[in-house]
Amino acid sequence: MSLSKHLVVFNHIVSKGKMYDNKYHLDGLTAWHDFDGYTCYLGYQELVMTLQFHGRFSYEYKDRLAYNEFNALVIAIARRLNQRSVSN
Repeated sequence: MSLSKHLVVFNHIVSKGKMYDNKYHLDGLTAWHDFDGYTCYLGYQELVMTLQFHGRFSYEYKDRLAYNEFNALVIAIARRLNQRSVSN
């Protein structure tokens, strides 16, 4: 899945999620960013995806299952958002 779709999901979580502990929470994912907004993060369980300026990204996780579940969840949310935008 492309980085741009991850950013769409990030934006969705930040705009529709509930904030607590200085992070936005929605649909099992967590989204937050550093103070200047150049580095964004998506979290799921113990996994953290770092989205950096200029299109770089990285993952930190211990459990491959969490990585697979994270990707499946992001894909499902991105598809749902895409279906909404097509129908509007």
